[in-house]
Amino acid sequence: MKKKYNKVVLAYSGGLDTSVLIPWLKEHYGCEVIAVSGNVGQGTELDGLEEKALKTGASKLYIEDLNKEFVDDFIIPTMQAGATYEQYLLGTSFARPIIAKRIVEIALKEGADAICHGCTGKGNDQVRFELAIKAFAPHMDVIAPWRFWELNSREKEIEYAEKHNIPLKINKETNYSKDKNLWHLSHEGLDLEDPANEAPINKPGFLELGVSPEQAPDVPTYVTIHFEKGVPTAVNGEEMDSVTLIQTLNKLGGENGCGILDIVENRLVGMKSRGVYETPGGAVLYAAHQKLEEITLDKETQHYKQQLALKFADLVYNGQWYTPLRKAMSAFVTSTQETVTGDVKLKLYKGNIIPASVTSPYSLYSEDIATFGEDHSYNQADSAGFINLFGLPLKVRAMNDLALQEKTGAGFPSVE
Repeated sequence: MKKKYNKVVLAYSGGLDTSVLIPWLKEHYGCEVIAVSGNVGQGTELDGLEEKALKTGASKLYIEDLNKEFVDDFIIPTMQAGATYEQYLLGTSFARPIIAKRIVEIALKEGADAICHGCTGKGNDQVRFELAIKAFAPHMDVIAPWRFWELNSREKEIEYAEKHNIPLKINKETNYSKDKNLWHLSHEGLDLEDPANEAPINKPGFLELGVSPEQAPDVPTYVTIHFEKGVPTAVNGEEMDSVTLIQTLNKLGGENGCGILDIVENRLVGMKSRGVYETPGGAVLYAAHQKLEEITLDKETQHYKQQLALKFADLVYNGQWYTPLRKAMSAFVTSTQETVTGDVKLKLYKGNIIPASVTSPYSLYSEDIATFGEDHSYNQADSAGFINLFGLPLKVRAMNDLALQEKTGAGFPSVE
């Protein structure tokens, strides 16, 4: 027998999946539906959302402004870690935990019996939402209709929406699956499902956060970003809050065709999936931060941090933000940022992000030591002793091999 619910909180975006879920939940469970939308920078996608939710049967809609928390507590720490998942800058991945946490808080306040989401059974977001729910409401029921309902294709969802007079901004011919926030915009589905098809980045209306490299200006744009302890605080000498800074870099990067990624990625659930991502400001910010770390981090810290970045990205991609390991790794990353202060100047040109200059009061780079000219700081004769010690294990092995060869007459396999 199907379980009964009195009140269900729905993770609501106003997109295709969640639009049909409000009447569908009422039809199948006879429950009150409270919609919750997390504002993480969707922009005009939030326009008219309350009217739409109420007209389709929700008793109320919460629109929670999470932008600053999203940037300060999720985007910047991930950027500081240098975390990328197969080049993907994790735009959807770290947006889900913060939204899910707020949904849980509202569900508990409203006395809800369950939380519902519209994630498909093939995707990553179902994991990201539900791990966050488990972290903050371990006994809360979760309804995931895509795992069992009859509307098991986007075409059937569109037909259901049309039958129930639910307004949509898409149709059967233009229904790319998209996710937009302050950090990025993703595109999946339709012709993108075949990797043999070139992504239509030059097609009018496909890109939304910028232009393609071919359509970018023929002259470069220079941008200077200032960091304080790994936190970006100013663009071109103008201090600004973190949200405005991301928006500013999105504009500059987008205008110059930067941050467009077309990849076939390995989803958490095991399949490969093709997506096109627009992350103009993020790509610029990552490049600037990495450049500043080149002169402010010592070799061992920099190299170890690069190893950690791979695991950090896996945790974010897999929805494991609220775990002890991610928290501990973030603590390590924060400690490495103490000297990551300075200015990075980049040249943006037709999709390229080219370093122009980098300065820091904590720079470990010494021109006096690194110079190819005459210097009085580095005694080049010291290198002979260093090489003797550094190469001692190789020398000992080679001497041992020669001795055994002379004794037995047997050769030794090449190490090449």
